[in-house]
Amino acid sequence: MALWGGRFKEQASAQFKKFNDSLPVDYRMAVQDIVGSMAWAQALTTVDVLSQAELDQLLQALTELKESVEQNPKQILLSDAEDIHSWVEGALIEKTGDLGKKLHTGRSRNDQVATDLKLWCKETGGEILLALVNLQQALMNLAEREKGTVLPGYTHLQRAQPVTFGHWCLAYVEMFNRDIGRLKDALYRADTSPLGSGALAGTAYPIDRDLLAQNLGFRKATLNSLDAVSDRDHVIELLSAASVSMMHLSRFAEDLIFYNSGEAGFVEMSDLVSSGSSLMPQKKNPDACELIRGKAGRVTGSLTGMLMTMKALPLAYNKDMQEDKEGLFDALDTWHECLEMAVLVADGLKVNRNRTLAAAQQGYANATELADYLVSKDIPFREAHHIVGEVVLAAIDKGCPLEDLTLTQLQEFSDKIEQDVYQHLSIESTLDKREVLGGTSRGQVEKAIASIQSGNDEILNEQVVGAPGKQQIKVALKQVKQRLDAQRAAAISVRRARMSDVDKIYQQVDYWADKGEILPRSRDNIIHDIQNFVVAEIAGEVVGCASLYIYQTGLAEIRSIVVDEKAHGQGQGQAMVQYLLDFAHQIELQKIIVLTYVPDFFTKLGFNLIDKNSLADNIIEDSEPSPHKNPDDEVAMEYLVGGY
Repeated sequence: MALWGGRFKEQASAQFKKFNDSLPVDYRMAVQDIVGSMAWAQALTTVDVLSQAELDQLLQALTELKESVEQNPKQILLSDAEDIHSWVEGALIEKTGDLGKKLHTGRSRNDQVATDLKLWCKETGGEILLALVNLQQALMNLAEREKGTVLPGYTHLQRAQPVTFGHWCLAYVEMFNRDIGRLKDALYRADTSPLGSGALAGTAYPIDRDLLAQNLGFRKATLNSLDAVSDRDHVIELLSAASVSMMHLSRFAEDLIFYNSGEAGFVEMSDLVSSGSSLMPQKKNPDACELIRGKAGRVTGSLTGMLMTMKALPLAYNKDMQEDKEGLFDALDTWHECLEMAVLVADGLKVNRNRTLAAAQQGYANATELADYLVSKDIPFREAHHIVGEVVLAAIDKGCPLEDLTLTQLQEFSDKIEQDVYQHLSIESTLDKREVLGGTSRGQVEKAIASIQSGNDEILNEQVVGAPGKQQIKVALKQVKQRLDAQRAAAISVRRARMSDVDKIYQQVDYWADKGEILPRSRDNIIHDIQNFVVAEIAGEVVGCASLYIYQTGLAEIRSIVVDEKAHGQGQGQAMVQYLLDFAHQIELQKIIVLTYVPDFFTKLGFNLIDKNSLADNIIEDSEPSPHKNPDDEVAMEYLVGGY
């Protein structure tokens, strides 16, 4: 079924149809297209295009279609539909007749595909976020197991200074932590809904796009219809994040390929991730790591291709953009698969501790320790560096390590060297001295593991309570009808407060302060702080307020969140907090805190519990507990803005 044709006298050629159709690629967005259609049907009901009975019939048909697609997505490929949008519409018409033809009212394939793709990106990005955390966890498990294992560190592929194998693991944990940050930032910017932008100029129907965005699980609607339908920054950003992460995976793989070689012999890979030779029976090849290394180029190629596709496109939508999905789908599939394979590699890795220790003891890796020893004897470092270079030459001539030179032999180079030098030249001493933050000492490795574990727990909590991903779409699908019914009569509008709002804000704050729910604030205080307030309106009437108090660069507190009793249960409190969180992201705050008696409300918005005693004294003093409440019931919570 084609969604166009009235303008044409002749049918498109079979050759063009094959060239033009995108169903073999975009069929993967079937669920997202159905979810978007359900939300659009609800939106059309609010502007009287559809009746409640028609809406119920469409929702039932779309739900059945969604369940069928989830059970057997490949059924779509049996169709000759042009794309996933025409397939869904055709299947809906089969179920509902002419009613199905009404669903596309006010909507274009341009805003439809942009919405579908963003929903897909959010879901897939959430899954990859978990895969990154899983790989970090596997590496931390390996680091814990091998935190005391000595490993030669390298620069220029020459032995440099000894490190621990655990420290090596944590270097990649840090890389993947930056990948997590990049992915979360990309998903944050992708979390805006284009639906309702039409072909390029916006829909002619008075759809509440903010409510529509909320029903689909987006944090807000896009602000410009031209940009909304032609923006593919989210595709490029995800491909960029994937390319950087694949580069890290490739470095990880290359290190292990070298460590696994017969020349090094530091590690042996599990049989589960290795293959053999068809000719040489003794071979055990590190194919998993070699494939990870090779696939990095494939992902980077997708990024380059997308950049070239977009670099000279005029506004607004152009058919060139149909090329966005194939490379994106392949790249993110590849990224995800490589992350999971890397977990298998790390989980099954065997480390030859005797071999790594022997290698670390060779190559004069303790030369820097001898130089530092001479510095402690009041010899300038540059001179000490020269002296140790001469000592190394002598040790090479004698074919022995530095610590095997006698005291007499060492004193030929400097009379500052004494018997205590040998305690500084041991591997243990070399490692233990690196106790500085980020160092390779066993103590620092243990601290780093504990710190990273705490951060990963926060990421996993975010996935449960609101990070972009599959769960959001499922929740949005279940709640879309209930939310619309509850908010149909009152569209929420949140804005920055004005001086004309002072009396209403004071009235609301005073009312709830008398009830002991919040701390009181004077009218003068509200006047002086009005620029930090937001208000929620229904039909032009202010029904709630909240404020953001900035303590210092990067830190702020949300205060004075109140909503009129008559407006409770309609989402104004959540909308105001979300508005302040969005504003915090715009002005580059890093952390938002609250002191609250209702932690469940903030948990749903992505806040996590913290120890109240960890807050600075001035914060506690500014936010002393209400005299009407039990102080023990007040808890502290924090929200990390933009992945900081």
